[in-house]
Amino acid sequence: MGKVYVFDHPLIQHKLSFIRDKNTGTKEFRELVDEVGTLMAYEITRELTLEETIIETPVSKATCNILSGKKLGIVPILRAGLGMMDGILKLIPAAKVGHVGLYRDPQTLQPVEYYVKLPSDVEEREFILVDPMLATGGSAVEAVNSLKKRGAKHIKFMCLIAAPEGVKVLQDAHPDVDIYIAALDEKLDEHGYIVPGLGDAGDRLFGTK
Repeated sequence: MGKVYVFDHPLIQHKLSFIRDKNTGTKEFRELVDEVGTLMAYEITRELTLEETIIETPVSKATCNILSGKKLGIVPILRAGLGMMDGILKLIPAAKVGHVGLYRDPQTLQPVEYYVKLPSDVEEREFILVDPMLATGGSAVEAVNSLKKRGAKHIKFMCLIAAPEGVKVLQDAHPDVDIYIAALDEKLDEHGYIVPGLGDAGDRLFGTK
């Protein structure tokens, strides 16, 4: 079963409080999500492997550590996932970016893939799939399906807020995918919204209703 990591870093929790606040406007909301994306990227890359290299300081030679060159890919789920992408890229600018677009079928209410564009070397990359919310889990499961169908072997899922129901759905469908979240909330309401949540992340990021 995939592991669930809840980030308790004080800066993440502090900024998340303002993200949740209904009085936070679009500009500030967008900036805060970007900042938390950077802070979460710091945590999610903790286990990247290092290799030794010899460099010359102004004083002498030194044995130092650099990243071993493991290829990373960032894949936001459209559209709300875009809000976290730039924050992650600030820390790992060499990562390639893919996109997964999903919409909800009005009859079945199930997510349907409408757009996928990934780096060409899919099998060699470790992907971080990004969406601010993990609510029912349907979109996350379908997005992972989209990556795996194209050959992705190493996938992590990262979001701001998750409901226990969504975590379970994603774990049951993809037990090989670890989940990284800033807050595990109480539940879903009857409309599928996370409680207490933060409302609709896409609408708040882009100023739509």
